[in-house]
Amino acid sequence: MGSSLVMVLGLLAVFAAIFYKINANNSNVSADNIAATIAIGPEAQVLSVTQMDGNLVMLVKEGPTQALVYIDPVTGRKIARTDFVAR
Repeated sequence: MGSSLVMVLGLLAVFAAIFYKINANNSNVSADNIAATIAIGPEAQVLSVTQMDGNLVMLVKEGPTQALVYIDPVTGRKIARTDFVAR
């Protein structure tokens, strides 16, 4: 009986740790630290925005081309850009 109780408590501890890791907020950016403006091109349209690894990732359409633009949410500075090209 005692060893079964220890095993059940151990499993509960493992599941609690997994649940904690899944629900933990990994973002170090608070709402007060988000950039007020982000510069994009004059003809650009933002189609989608998401957060990934602490950065903002925007899907932008400029004329006939689309690109992913990676933005630092604190400074509003562009970190990288990935253009989609037809092959």
